[in-house]
Amino acid sequence: WAASGQCNDELLTSLLDEPYFQQAIPKSTGRELFNLNWLDNKLIEFNENISATDIQATLVQLTAHSIANEIKCYLDSSKTIFICGGGAHNDYLINQIQNLLGDKKVSTTDELGLHPDWVEACAFAWLAYKTLNKQSGNMPTVTGASHPVILGAIYYASSEVS
Repeated sequence: WAASGQCNDELLTSLLDEPYFQQAIPKSTGRELFNLNWLDNKLIEFNENISATDIQATLVQLTAHSIANEIKCYLDSSKTIFICGGGAHNDYLINQIQNLLGDKKVSTTDELGLHPDWVEACAFAWLAYKTLNKQSGNMPTVTGASHPVILGAIYYASSEVS
């Protein structure tokens, strides 16, 4: 659907002005910031009639720019970028990221033999393994935590049945 629209560059610039995009890593966000109310407010501020398909195309560009900008900032020496999660199923998004990154190869984790939908499950399995083996599962340099810690807890069921 987004591929049938045209990115509105003025709207894209306005959306990219969101302070989140200027924050340094580590950072995380989701629907608590980027939701329909956020978009509605941006569109009201923008005060221009834009078709739904053009809004979709602009949102894909916003996502692609956000990803490409972080890669350029923190992974500039990387030659290949592997995409996982739901975005890996969006060929239009992947093409837009590729266009913004130029000489870097953009692919999905399928190329590594790991289905893009399984990466998060594998990460949680690894975290469970670390917890079961009483090893820290966080990386303070990545998460911003003050020190390594064992994540989560294991609670065994009582062998007694009442």
